[in-house]
Amino acid sequence: MEISERRGLPGLAYPEEYLKRLAAELSAQFAGTFNPETVERYVLESYTALLRTATVKALLTNRVTRFATDRLTALAQAKGALVRDVPEVLYVCEQNAGRSQMAAALTDQLSEGRVHVRSAGSMPAADLNPAVVQAMEEIGIDVGQAFPKPLTDDVVQAADVVITMGCGDACAIYPGKRYEDWELDDPESLSIEDVRRVRDEIRDHVEQLLSSLHVTA
Repeated sequence: MEISERRGLPGLAYPEEYLKRLAAELSAQFAGTFNPETVERYVLESYTALLRTATVKALLTNRVTRFATDRLTALAQAKGALVRDVPEVLYVCEQNAGRSQMAAALTDQLSEGRVHVRSAGSMPAADLNPAVVQAMEEIGIDVGQAFPKPLTDDVVQAADVVITMGCGDACAIYPGKRYEDWELDDPESLSIEDVRRVRDEIRDHVEQLLSSLHVTA
């Protein structure tokens, strides 16, 4: 269905105008890589996926822009249209509200940009776990701008390493990729003390991962 046909979408005052504008901007950004129809489809899918869990509609436009842009970037990487000059790591947990977000933030900090990281959830929550945000702030990492995102095939295809954390068989298996499963407690029902413990366990795992990728933490 085209954007112009989707009048009356909930969540934004004039969602069809915003979605058409975003699709046009991304079509220009990815000109020569994707046709406008592909871009429009990705914008609509991203909007619909995030709308399901959106609780603060004022944040939706920014999140859809970031999510759709990152998905198109991942797809371009997977197709070889964008050169990847650093390893690509994808973290996946169930809600993308705790473990995978902490792992992504720690990887980004410890690698100092020498690893590109994404995270996603098999059943994403509406927002990050407040205890996780607090535990990360305590070690000087601000995850306040992060948000849960649904797992999509494009980010799996773009990854060199896929790390799962209690999300079962949600990830598609592609040849040539490295898969690991980290057994970690889910912070959802943990005290702040136990969230700190999980955070530190994740840091240990991340340091080992970076070492295996020949990246010094």
